[in-house]
Amino acid sequence: MSENADLIVTNAAVYTCDPDREWAEAFAVADGSIIAVGSTDEVQALSTSDTEVVDAGGRMVLPGLCDVHTHLGYGGNQAAWELTLPPTATLDEVLATVRDKAADTGPGEWIVGGNIGSTVMDEVVKGGFLAALDEAGGGLPVLLRDDSMHNRWVSTRALEIIGVGPDTPDPDGGTYVRDADGNPTGVLQEMASKVVEDAVLASIDNPEERLRVAFKTALRMVNSFGITAAQDAGTLEHSLRALAALDDNGELSAWVVGSMPARPFFEDGATGEELYAVGGSYRRAHVRPDFVKLFVDGVPMTRTSAMLSPYICHGEHEDPEFKGEAYWSPGDVVQALERCYELGLGAKLHCAGDGSVRLALDAIEAVRAAHGDGPIFQIAHVVYVDPADVPRFARLGVVADASPYIWFPSVIQDSCANQVPKETLDRSFPCRELVDSGALLAAGSDWPVVPLPNPWLGLETLVTRANPDPSVSGELNPSQRLSLVEAIAAFTRNPAKAAGLGDTTGAIRPGLSADFILVNQNLFDIEPSQIHQTQVEFTYFQGRKVYDRAIG
Repeated sequence: MSENADLIVTNAAVYTCDPDREWAEAFAVADGSIIAVGSTDEVQALSTSDTEVVDAGGRMVLPGLCDVHTHLGYGGNQAAWELTLPPTATLDEVLATVRDKAADTGPGEWIVGGNIGSTVMDEVVKGGFLAALDEAGGGLPVLLRDDSMHNRWVSTRALEIIGVGPDTPDPDGGTYVRDADGNPTGVLQEMASKVVEDAVLASIDNPEERLRVAFKTALRMVNSFGITAAQDAGTLEHSLRALAALDDNGELSAWVVGSMPARPFFEDGATGEELYAVGGSYRRAHVRPDFVKLFVDGVPMTRTSAMLSPYICHGEHEDPEFKGEAYWSPGDVVQALERCYELGLGAKLHCAGDGSVRLALDAIEAVRAAHGDGPIFQIAHVVYVDPADVPRFARLGVVADASPYIWFPSVIQDSCANQVPKETLDRSFPCRELVDSGALLAAGSDWPVVPLPNPWLGLETLVTRANPDPSVSGELNPSQRLSLVEAIAAFTRNPAKAAGLGDTTGAIRPGLSADFILVNQNLFDIEPSQIHQTQVEFTYFQGRKVYDRAIG
């Protein structure tokens, strides 16, 4: 220990997330990197008269957290510009919020927001509610996203703008949902959502400036929760351009890994080979366009996920043998993953059904057998995984991208229970089995599927598998609880490794970026049910303070 420090942190309970040294009293930083971890005496020896000293007052310090699955642009846009709805809002509450917004909206302007809970969407999809949305919106074009971000509910004026009527054919990969009489309900599923999103984008005067503000808003929010690294789960060129510009201006306060969609996404923009060809030009010190994104299926709430067992049949209007269908053929997935080997890119595969998980694992097994170890492959969201497929994650080196943030408070599980057989539902998110089998489990928020990118809710529910709200009972497959050590790893070093940042961040260890947080309580001294009460006092990114709770 001979190098002089720019910054030292002392008098701390430092949980390093480094298996070789889990705890320390202090650490030192120089040029944005950690140079020493050890006792207070050892670290203070590296200080000079110019060294900044942070006295932690005995409080807990952890590495900056990493969110392996988020949508920074969508989340920031919603927080900065749009109508915000909790997914637990009732239909009447949704309409009342739209009505209030309409009163302050100019003629012809769009009302855009979310997220409507899946249980509300379960009702409006049946039809008969479009007139209520029209009345609440005062005849304005309204676009409301659901809590999966795969579907939209829009007003009659919005349908008119995009040219959708009773006889309009469905777009490829999407559905304009109609009632029993063939009239539009206003519900747009999957790629039909892109049609209306494109119309909203076309109405914005300066979309690039709007997106810049959205990303800055998102970064402030994630930093406030202690997040210093994030993998964006659907990154088009305009997002890469905005992120690169922020980094050029020294305004990026987190590592951001991009996931470039392989096929048309919910927004307008180049995808696949056209996007891969330009993605690298936006690489910066903190911007890493290192993954592609494949939507292998949809979501179970709308029966668009590919399952191994049939969905629940609700009557003669439904096929009792229907299991959903994957959006990709096995051969197409293999071809896309082989292209990842050629380009040196990882892949994030959205697989919300156990059928699509198996399809993805089969494809990965084929390319691993043909080409050996190679790119990082992640399967999101490991909601349903057949027991026979659990050990394949570790064997094939596949990351399990889990979403504990969305378990509570949420209505997604209630909606899934209306579609997915109980024996499958009861095995939801087999995190314990995945960890015990040796798989790398990494946590992601999928924000703005959740109202806030709050990792402390997700971390608690990984340990408890219970609703953090004591007034509301509820457990989700409690046999799959993790230990606190395992849960913290799922929010720090594991997602960093999963996103290709394992040699950069995710632990407090010499040589890694000085990304760290100080929190108001020691997680090891409290009951697991109190973890969600954790507050971040400050957040440092590369040795620079990017959030201070005292300032806000």
